[in-house]
Amino acid sequence: MHFAYAFLLLVAVAAGFAQAQSKAVFAHFIIGNSAGMSYDDWVSDVQAAKAAGIDGFALNIAPGDSYTDSSLQNAYNAAGSVGDFSLFLSFDYLSQGAWSASNVVSKINEYKQFSAQFQYNGKPLVSTFEGVGNTGDWYGIKEQTGCFFVPDWSSLGPIGVAAQGSVDGAFGWGAWPVGATDMSVVEDELYMTTLGSKPYMMPVSPWFYTNIPQWNKNWLWRGDDLWHDRWQQVIELQPALVEILTWNDFGESHYIGPIHSSGIPSGAEKYVNDMPHDNWRDMLPYYIAAYKSGNTTLPEISTEKANLWYRVNPGHSGSSDGTTGNTPSQGQTVVDPTLVSQDKVFLSVLVNSPADVTLQIGDNQPTYLRAMTSGVNHFSVSFNGQTGAVTASVSRNGQSVASVTGPEITDACEDGNVNWNAWVGGSS
Repeated sequence: MHFAYAFLLLVAVAAGFAQAQSKAVFAHFIIGNSAGMSYDDWVSDVQAAKAAGIDGFALNIAPGDSYTDSSLQNAYNAAGSVGDFSLFLSFDYLSQGAWSASNVVSKINEYKQFSAQFQYNGKPLVSTFEGVGNTGDWYGIKEQTGCFFVPDWSSLGPIGVAAQGSVDGAFGWGAWPVGATDMSVVEDELYMTTLGSKPYMMPVSPWFYTNIPQWNKNWLWRGDDLWHDRWQQVIELQPALVEILTWNDFGESHYIGPIHSSGIPSGAEKYVNDMPHDNWRDMLPYYIAAYKSGNTTLPEISTEKANLWYRVNPGHSGSSDGTTGNTPSQGQTVVDPTLVSQDKVFLSVLVNSPADVTLQIGDNQPTYLRAMTSGVNHFSVSFNGQTGAVTASVSRNGQSVASVTGPEITDACEDGNVNWNAWVGGSS
């Protein structure tokens, strides 16, 4: 069975331009994975993000990394050099323990001076990854830094976060559905309702799989159609800000940036190597344009594209390697991972008029689809026991306009274990 979705996108008109300018899209960047990055690597990543329509990086920093400041210097200098790309600090209170208030103040005051610092309502934006044990610190931090504070205190829930007097807005970390279900917007709507006029930063993510035993992490949440579906939800809800999870968290498989091998956590190489995700950025300029414009008229499409992603191993082709759907560590009921992560190929095509779409697995009978409208059309096609290389092609009046071929879907699992990460490819 396959499902098709389509939406139209708009170039902002003058009347709506001021409103569009107030919105921004960031990608969460793990500084802890950046120790091996050179200044040129930073410039390259900033350029790649900017080309995809991303406005900046949220820089996740933990208190114990010796290279944090050298990476931040490279980041802010690279963003300033490239231009029209902003950064803000996101203080991680979980991976290496809590930050002291004095160190937070010092970091904010040091980096808010850079030209690339993102300002919200004329103040340097600052966020967190959790830190609910230190909520009281932020009254003093704000007084000493003048920051605009939009934390991720998701463990308090939307109502609990909104009740905190120190917050100027909130960021929710709940970018993935729980169990064998698709993503809903119930939590997003609750954040927006309880925050009132304060800004909500909505999370968007394409995938989630992690298997790092030394960190007691081995579970997945549903990705599948999520990348397309979640952007539709963003376009519908129109939050003040959006944060993509993530640019470079290789250990959790939701990276959309280039793979830097030095940033892959030990043990994650087996499911990250040869699994590029760069083409998840292909449709971003169009999703982001639709979000910022707040309406649904199609902008000019200069290049038509095909973008596909899938697991290279069927769910029952090998051992799950102990991976569960959901995680008890967050109070969730364990679900069979094969029910959560579906044996399907996911395909998005960007066309400027209706077109024929063909998807073929190996030498098996092709599946014929139809992109019914200009813009992004999304489909999913079940493996149905088929193996082999995957080819997607887009044609119109018998003439090819875009095509992409990906690696084989195979029952031959590396070390006998299913790789639950996605391979992502595109025609561009």
